[in-house]
Amino acid sequence: MSSFVDGNALGGVLSEVFAVDLTGARGRCADCGHVAPIGETRVYDRAAGSVARCSGCDAVLVRVVVAPGRIFLDMHGLSFLEIPLENSL
Repeated sequence: MSSFVDGNALGGVLSEVFAVDLTGARGRCADCGHVAPIGETRVYDRAAGSVARCSGCDAVLVRVVVAPGRIFLDMHGLSFLEIPLENSL
């Protein structure tokens, strides 16, 4: 069985792409409909990058690959991502 860490492990790399901390952002799994913060996903690190899986059904939600000078981000497993804004209107 593979070991994993929670989605908070993606906080650092995602902060290079987004201006806000996404670990508290809620996403809905496109497969099972489970809604939870990104920080509650299960993240598996592989040689090619990181994979965040749904804590409800284990479907792939997010793939992140860091390469020299760029980041590849695949979020096809999320049907939405709700990002809380600190200074909301």
